[in-house]
This record gives sequence, C-alpha cells and structure tokens, in this order.
Amino acid sequence: MGSLAVWVWLLLGQGFFWRTDQRLPRREEPDVWPDVAVVVPARDEAEVLPLSLPSLLAQDYPGRAEIILVDDGSEDGTGALALELAGVHGGLPLTVVSPGEPQPGWTGKLWALRHGIALARERGHEGERREPGFLLLTDADIAHAPGSLRELVAAADTNGLDLVSQMARLRVVTAWERLVVPAFVYFFAQLYPFRWVNKAGARTAAAAGGCVLLRTEAAARARVPDSIRQAVIDDVSLATAVQRSGGRIWLGLAERVDSVRPYPRLGDLWRMVSRSAYAQLMHSPSLLAGTVAGLALVYLAPPLTLCAGVLSVDGVAAWSGGLAWAVMTATYLPVLRYYRQPLGLALLLPFTAVLYLLMTVDSAVQHYRGRGAAWKGRTYARPEAAPER
Repeated sequence: MGSLAVWVWLLLGQGFFWRTDQRLPRREEPDVWPDVAVVVPARDEAEVLPLSLPSLLAQDYPGRAEIILVDDGSEDGTGALALELAGVHGGLPLTVVSPGEPQPGWTGKLWALRHGIALARERGHEGERREPGFLLLTDADIAHAPGSLRELVAAADTNGLDLVSQMARLRVVTAWERLVVPAFVYFFAQLYPFRWVNKAGARTAAAAGGCVLLRTEAAARARVPDSIRQAVIDDVSLATAVQRSGGRIWLGLAERVDSVRPYPRLGDLWRMVSRSAYAQLMHSPSLLAGTVAGLALVYLAPPLTLCAGVLSVDGVAAWSGGLAWAVMTATYLPVLRYYRQPLGLALLLPFTAVLYLLMTVDSAVQHYRGRGAAWKGRTYARPEAAPER
C-alpha cells in the first residue's frame, strides 16, 4: 500500500511532472530584434558537427547574430571542420577560437563557455556594434530548425524571461535508446517538474544544457559561468544562479530542437548517465542510500507486490501492487507519445528504473575510485561547487 500511496502523490502532487505540454510560451515579435551571440563549446565533435552546425548557420533571424565555436582542445579536427562547413554552407558568421586547457577549478565546458561569452561581450563594444542582448548556449550535437533562434528570442522578450531553455528531443533509434532515453526525460521532469520551474517566484530551478537562451545582463548579474565553474551538472547550476540573482527562468520540451548524438549501445547510455548521477546526489552516501531505497519502493515494489499477491492469493496485495503499477505506467505514456515510441514500453519502466539504479551506484563507485564524471579524456572527481550567491 505504501507504494500505491507514493504513486497517488506523484500523480497529483509533484507538479504534474508526467505531462508534456510545457512548450515555448506566448511569442510576439519585438519591434527591434536584439543582437545574439551563439556560443558552442565543442570537444572532439567532428562526428556530429556536420549534422548540427549547418542548422545554426542557416538560422532565419531578423536581427544580428553570430556563432562562436569554442574548440575545447579537440584532437579530431573539430575547429577546422567547423570552418570548412561554414565555407560550404554560408549563413551566419562563424568564429572558431580555442582557449587552451581549463585552469584548475574549472570544468572543460564551462571554461569554453567563459571564453566564448567573454569574446561575444568584448566584440559588442567594438565600433558601432552593441553588446549582444542574448547569448544562445547550445551544445555541438544540437540541431536547430531554421526558426529556432527567432522563437526563443521572441519567447524571452514577450514574457520578460532571463533564461529560456528547451530540452532537446534526444535521438531514439536503437532498442537501448528506446528503453533508456525517454525515461531519462521522465526522471529529469520528476526531479525538476517543469511547471514548478516556470512558476513566477518558484524555488525549483533547472535548465537543459543543450539549448539555453540567456539574457546577457542576467549572465553578468549572476556572474556565470565563473560562479559555477566547478559544476558537473552545469545546466541546473546555471539556472539556479540566474534564479538566485533575481532572474526569471523557463524550461520546457522542444519541438524543433534535436540532439543528433547517437547512443547505440547500453554502454554509451550508461556512461552518459553515470558520469553525473552521483554529482546530482551531491556525492552524499546517505542520499545515495535514500535514492536506492526510493527507486526500489516506487518502481520495483508495485510489480513485485502484484506477483507476490497473485502467488499467495492475497487480494489486497495484488490489488494495491497492480494499481500502483497501472498509475506508474499511465504517467509514462505522455513521454512515450512525445518520442513517438510504442506505448507498450511503459510496462518496462520498472526494468528501466533498475538500470538507472545500477548506473547511479556505478557513478558513486567511480567517484570513490577517483574516476568520477569522466568525459572525453577528462575526469572531474572533486565535489560539485554550489552556485555562489
């Protein structure tokens, strides 16, 4: 019965996290379109860049916009390929820069963003150019529909938002991607219900790092990325810093922004999740134990209780376990529809939860072995710093 009570509460009391209707808010085109600098941190992204960069170059934006790709120590020719793609496709002006290795106390992505943002603001003071009104921080594996930038700026301007973030639609092609990827979005929304994030005066803060439109003055006020320089989960830390400095933030699901990065094997998905899962728990053994127990109660107990009730002819156990599993399954259906996946996959959510439980435990193990948050040849084993006030 305990698991059923939890699921009734999750269904009604956790910000309706399971709904997928948080899309870009009302948009009206401004009289004067602000300048925008698109900053793309990139480390060894030659595989995906031909699928993503042309979409940025082709943005249909009425105002001034430029792209700054920050080559973060790539060894696969990422920077040269970016220039080659710009030469072939044309479109928005592209600058490729490299800041060198991160200074101590910085993660690679935030070090790259620091360099790109500083360059965008410095250029804004040259000649007749203005400091950009907005910064679009987007990953090198994110493809944008031609009107994406225009819609993001219009949404921010119309609603007085300092940060607008869209969770890109991740690639779902292989069997493992179908099993794991929609659940990633589902669990993220459960931790950070989008409605709570988007409510004026909210205390919940989150963003999706693949697509963040940030007002330049809000970035300066929050002193980002300097104030979050050690953050492994940089998107949530960024949103928290902006919110704490008085900024209004918004987070929703994307309709025209897609991740092109493939995760064809379970090992690829495992590394994606485990590299930051323990950082999400603030490297706390007690939070890890609570998370393991919580996942077992919420996701494993319903099917186990149902089976035990049927085998022991215990009608109450079978009824409560079956109903809890039914509620769980129903809350997963909207995400599967969003990803255009077979609805029958919802019945496998307990199994997927076991995978995430194991990934989280493995993340803790790797942390204590000194290999925490390993990504593309770098390891960030130190505890994540909280955003400075």
